[in-house]
Amino acid sequence: MEYPKVRRILFPFGEPEPIAKYFADDNMVLSHTLSILSGSFPPGEDSFIRSVRRFSDEINDPKLKKRISGFIGQEAVHGQQHDSLNENLKQFRYPFVYIFDIRGKARERAVIRIERLVPRKAHLAGTAAAEHYTATLARRMLSSPDVQELMLKHADPQVANLLHWHAFEELEHKSVAFDVYRTVGGAEWLRIGVMFLLFTSAIPMAAAALLISLAADPQAWRPLRLIREARKTFKIFLGDGTILELAQYMRPGFHPDDIDTTGLLEEWKIELFGNKGDLAQYVK
Repeated sequence: MEYPKVRRILFPFGEPEPIAKYFADDNMVLSHTLSILSGSFPPGEDSFIRSVRRFSDEINDPKLKKRISGFIGQEAVHGQQHDSLNENLKQFRYPFVYIFDIRGKARERAVIRIERLVPRKAHLAGTAAAEHYTATLARRMLSSPDVQELMLKHADPQVANLLHWHAFEELEHKSVAFDVYRTVGGAEWLRIGVMFLLFTSAIPMAAAALLISLAADPQAWRPLRLIREARKTFKIFLGDGTILELAQYMRPGFHPDDIDTTGLLEEWKIELFGNKGDLAQYVK
């Protein structure tokens, strides 16, 4: 078994060319969507790490402990690099970049206090469910020719690098939180129930956040263009059976490794980190 590898990586956002406001294919809807995701990742990754660490004393399997260490390291570096991108995006006043900027602030302490009110296993079940979401989107990103065409040719190069790297590592550690949950005796009904809540609420909440973000951007008040770009963005994130793949998590007995991504990881490991890999120069 290969363990999640922590890669110390640094992307030079805004270099050599400044990042554009609509940095993803000049698509306003897609750029706003990615700004919401990027804004949410740093506090989200921190919460995922805390949910797993709450059980660290109960894990005795040395292999799982090593996987947990890799998971925590990868998530921490993801948060750092999205922080760096978010600092660049602040110049464009994307609202959720500011809303989710809570590190080291009273809002972060409030989030931590709320987490402590949630049963530990429910928090961990939420992390495992969210990891299935990110792994599903990561698999789609790395396997879909349409998404690759967009990311490789029409997005800001450093944003594309960030998304490729993040997607790759999400697949590397996709089952860690899930396996911790099972190891500590997490109930199947709770796992499925938490995912049901996320499954039924995530898309409406994401749509609401997107509408708020677009409404705050006067340049985006172009109805026909928005409709055209929204259809394209919807296809990128939810096309080709993505919703059905997300729903598989609610099947009793499901495990993230039931969706085999081994070949995809091997292919992209060479593409990104091989001798001539696209990202080899950024690994410190």
